[in-house]
Amino acid sequence: MKDTLVIAKLDRLSRNASFIFTLKDSGVDFVCADMPDANTLTIGIFAVLAQHERELISSRTKAALQVKIAQGVKLGKPENLTYQNRVAGAQVMRQKAVTNENNKRAAAMVNLYRAQGLNWVAIAEKLNEAGFRASRGGRFQAIQVQRIFERLKV
Repeated sequence: MKDTLVIAKLDRLSRNASFIFTLKDSGVDFVCADMPDANTLTIGIFAVLAQHERELISSRTKAALQVKIAQGVKLGKPENLTYQNRVAGAQVMRQKAVTNENNKRAAAMVNLYRAQGLNWVAIAEKLNEAGFRASRGGRFQAIQVQRIFERLKV
């Protein structure tokens, strides 16, 4: 009996076309959930596209890092991890959360649900079901809801 590797998307397996071709040539069967009827041609095309995307991501990242370096930012150095820098970074994150439009819109709902006696987890679920997104675009968690509520008191 031969097993089959099931993957969500081809580029999640690898963004290296030669790896995917080698895997295919070695006799490993795999199926991509997003394109279950893919044949060798389509797998080859998508493998090359995934590799190209990886290269684009790399060049964009390198360019962005060069811009930061030109602005005088020190990247990846242990001296950046001082207590003062960590405190400053946390303060920036808190300020972004306070001014974030998603959080501002969610605040009224948090206040309403809390007045109804719902706990933080239940409120987070209600916000997520209603399509609200946290400041970084993800789903709300109980701790985020609690923080929004605490900021309402200030």
